[in-house]
Amino acid sequence: MKGYIEERACAIGQYIVEAKATVRQAAKKFGVSKSTVHKDVSDRLKDINPALAKEVRQVLDVNKAERHIRGGMATKEKYLHHFNAEAS
Repeated sequence: MKGYIEERACAIGQYIVEAKATVRQAAKKFGVSKSTVHKDVSDRLKDINPALAKEVRQVLDVNKAERHIRGGMATKEKYLHHFNAEAS
């Protein structure tokens, strides 16, 4: 594996753990696709740094459990702004 890929995988993993970030947030910060982030932290990181990979997995499991709540809140915000714009 190329050195820069290993460095990126570690950097992304560290960012996710420190910021409790989602895959989408990490992808945006590092300028890569969600698929790349997922591949880096799910597959590559296991071989490079198993302890960090385990921490990342815990954060991503929490994010996955909460995603339906975040989605509902985003929809609520969308409609609140929509109805407020109509009232103005």
